Amino acid sequence: MFEHLTDQPADKILALMSAYKADPREQKIDLGVGVYKDADGNTPIMRAVKAAEARLLESQTTKSYTALAGDPGFADAMIDLVLADTLPRDRVAAVATPGGTGAVRQAFEMIGMASPEATIWVSDPTWPNHLSILKHLDAKTRSYRYFDSETRSVDMAGMMADLAEAQPGDVVLLHGCCHNPTGANPSPEQWDEIVATLKARHLVPMIDLAYQGFGDGLDADAAATRLIAGALDEVIIAASCSKNFGIYRERTGILMAIGRDVPQTQKAQGTLAYLNRQNYSFPPDHGARVVTTILTDAELRADWQAELEEVRTGMLRLREALAAELKRLSNSDRFDFLAQHRGMFSRLGATPEQVAKLRDDNGIYMVGDSRMNIAGLNDRTIPVLAQAIVDAGV
Repeated sequence: MFEHLTDQPADKILALMSAYKADPREQKIDLGVGVYKDADGNTPIMRAVKAAEARLLESQTTKSYTALAGDPGFADAMIDLVLADTLPRDRVAAVATPGGTGAVRQAFEMIGMASPEATIWVSDPTWPNHLSILKHLDAKTRSYRYFDSETRSVDMAGMMADLAEAQPGDVVLLHGCCHNPTGANPSPEQWDEIVATLKARHLVPMIDLAYQGFGDGLDADAAATRLIAGALDEVIIAASCSKNFGIYRERTGILMAIGRDVPQTQKAQGTLAYLNRQNYSFPPDHGARVVTTILTDAELRADWQAELEEVRTGMLRLREALAAELKRLSNSDRFDFLAQHRGMFSRLGATPEQVAKLRDDNGIYMVGDSRMNIAGLNDRTIPVLAQAIVDAGV
């Protein structure tokens, strides 16, 4: 049987990780993998996470299965974090998933069950795994323009022109904040225009919210999601706890489905539980319990939010420092967009040849489309990167 298998394309980001590890140069810089790193190059465990895990170690009395949808307390806590008081709780179906990727996969599966003829519109560019999963599921997809490579900002005119071709019932995949890979986000006024288009064309938004708290703050980063959830009858939200809680390996995510009324939401809840059963039965629980413990304890939540704010402002400081150094070296403001972008990533705008030159000459590793992880920088490496970018002619 196995002789009939074909070789699958390597994941470009994972391949980049391997190449970085194999590079013997001491001064190499990893700007590829999407993991937050502190100034020492480490991905620390947050204080509140350690405290919550200590409590769980002392208080847990069983490791038995949870429900198919996961612990209800986790769903309640995450719905409150993402949606606040946007709409009644009984209009939100939710299941715990293995990370944000698990939530995205389950969402695509549900769309296929509910409306197999629907086209899923995906931003160009987007997180590569969106397209990989959709291709694997043989879903109908189309892209909409999103990023203006000249201004390094959202191509709003292109986006609206492309979505004008979407048909009622089609799904539009949106990044709730901190767009991956570009770092460019719509303004509040542009989000209003996007919502108006979704409503006018009877489109179903699916929001991937992987970086809440990494951009402009917890509530600000959820503002677009809350705006959409409050304005449309049906909304799908895939949220991750990997970044904002720093629990990457615990694989903690949630998938929410907002129905137009309670009966429709109950049907969605049953479908989501069914999909969990078909894919992995019961979702992982440890990370979900940690998150629930933090979000439902005032002291732990305050400490988590304070540390998350340190992470967020630290990334903003790195952005501003890199933009300033590039302005000094290039005597140009063409890199000012770096300070305006939000989240872990920005697309630099370098050609594949320039990206290769940065890697070969300076040991600077970024994805071939020039997406770089800002959190991979520190005060020592910013001048090195800036000089290399200028020398490469970006």
